[in-house]
Amino acid sequence: MNFSPATRFNAVDVAAVLARWLLGALFVYMGLTKALHPEQFLNLLREYDLVRNYYAMNVIATALPWFEVLCGLLLLGGIAVRGTALLLAGMLAFFTVIVIHRAVGIQAAQAIPFCSVKFDCGCGGGPEFICAKVPQNAGMFLLALWLLAGRGRALCLRYSLGSTSVPPPP
Repeated sequence: MNFSPATRFNAVDVAAVLARWLLGALFVYMGLTKALHPEQFLNLLREYDLVRNYYAMNVIATALPWFEVLCGLLLLGGIAVRGTALLLAGMLAFFTVIVIHRAVGIQAAQAIPFCSVKFDCGCGGGPEFICAKVPQNAGMFLLALWLLAGRGRALCLRYSLGSTSVPPPP
């Protein structure tokens, strides 16, 4: 592990570990929610109309939830934190854009205010108002960027998968 009994943690280290664990737990939860109900997740994916190939859609609906679980477990264990944070930041950016796009379509179709749009985005939390979902995603995105910037080293099993001959920055 990345600590010894004499190691002292400052408030930033504690906050970074908590952020890493929170983001990891959220992705494990969201991934398992989708993985345990694959037909429901597949139906939600179809509503986005991004992929028209039946086989590709099934592969996405089957693999994506388990990939989210894997990323969450890596963050919880502190393994390849920066690489995992990069993957999650990319996924969150993409997911947020397509969720907003879908919300705009629903808003136009129903002629309702944007913040009144409520739908199940397929994130694993059930139907949510778009003006609550976007800040949630933004918060997770910012946590992922913070971890990507090098925070969250404390209590890691293996922070980096690269060479261990280079000491980590202070």
